[in-house]
Amino acid sequence: MDHSLPDDDVLYEAFVNRDSSYEGIFFTGVKTTGVFCRPTCTARKARRENVEFFASARDALLNGYRPCKLCSPLAYRGYVPDWLAPLLEEINENPTIRLKDNDLRERGLDPRRVSSWFKKQHGMTFQAYLRALRIGQAFGRIRVGEEITGTAFETGYGSLSGFGDSFRKTTGFSPSQSPHKQVILTTRILTPLGPMLAGATAQGICLLEFVDRRMLETQVERLNKLLQAEFVPGFNPHLDKLHTQLGEYFQGKRQVFDLSLVLPGSAFQCQVWEGLQTIPYGTTRSYKEQATLIGHPDAVRAVAKANGDNRIAILIPCHRVIGSDGSLTGYGGGLWRKQYLLDLEAGNRNSNE
Repeated sequence: MDHSLPDDDVLYEAFVNRDSSYEGIFFTGVKTTGVFCRPTCTARKARRENVEFFASARDALLNGYRPCKLCSPLAYRGYVPDWLAPLLEEINENPTIRLKDNDLRERGLDPRRVSSWFKKQHGMTFQAYLRALRIGQAFGRIRVGEEITGTAFETGYGSLSGFGDSFRKTTGFSPSQSPHKQVILTTRILTPLGPMLAGATAQGICLLEFVDRRMLETQVERLNKLLQAEFVPGFNPHLDKLHTQLGEYFQGKRQVFDLSLVLPGSAFQCQVWEGLQTIPYGTTRSYKEQATLIGHPDAVRAVAKANGDNRIAILIPCHRVIGSDGSLTGYGGGLWRKQYLLDLEAGNRNSNE
């Protein structure tokens, strides 16, 4: 059993019930057919003793399984299941909305199922997510000069003390400190290569990393210090655009991203990251070529380290830098992901694969 996953009995029940709240969380290998599937695959379900579970498509592939043609487990899928999409659209239109369990039932939704999905995707319950959104909205309003009292009541709080306590619990600082603070709104985005954690300030995208990358916690801590910002689950226009454009990229429909980026770092790091963005889609450069390009031909190792410090995968394409002999080296997300991205950009991998 993979200890990063829930109990096998739980996974099998989700597989049998085609539970879309587990989409992107695990894959099922069917021993009798040799294929692996999404949790929501509509094929006839195999018996318990004939299946095993994997945390990623990569693990299933390495164990000899091939992708199911019916559910296309390697194809890009949006991170929002169809049954939940109307609710999230409603929240997008009104981020300060308050919804209780009965409100969810009136919309034909099971509160436990909704909360389970939010716990898996955002690490918090649905109600905690709504509170975080309200606080995020309140922070933005106070930061641009609106009064705390009016903001508290207009975002659904019945008392200033309750608003202040919730605000401090979510952000780590009091409402009155907002004009001098910043928050990083975060969300998860599912991709064919596994879920990614995305973060954005009001100025642009500052984080896009695979959630299983070992450096992720360190990158979060660095951003916290560099931007003096707290991480709060939520969304903003930058994250909305990122979700759309990243989907287009994995579908082979986008080669250039049109997104604002926030890149705090040393002058050398910023120079390296700017250089990475000049590597055209579908091409590669060696670390030596990259070092020469930015005017530091003898700093190959320093350039490689700065590549590894890149906090915005894919958009800042450090995957396009390879060894002088053409070998794949040094990718924080794993060399298998690097190969996938290069194949995608070379046109050797289609969106339905």
